[in-house]
Amino acid sequence: MSANRAAAVFRLAAMSLSRTETALGAFYRRLSARIGKPQALTATARKLAILFYRVLKGELIYNDPGALAYDAQQQARSLRNL
Repeated sequence: MSANRAAAVFRLAAMSLSRTETALGAFYRRLSARIGKPQALTATARKLAILFYRVLKGELIYNDPGALAYDAQQQARSLRNL
């Protein structure tokens, strides 16, 4: 476990997100295929922490678009970058 309790909690939450049909779950699965599970877990935990902070601060009202919308957005980005 990490020395930072918040980091440990966000990692645990990111681990459970890996099995969901949410945009964050799709993000984790896409990254884990590309860079490996440990680094994808850290990246997803960081993304989750940033979203949590922005919601807590009142800057953002989070509405999950879902895994299908995330995948469509990634496909459009890939085609645009070609």
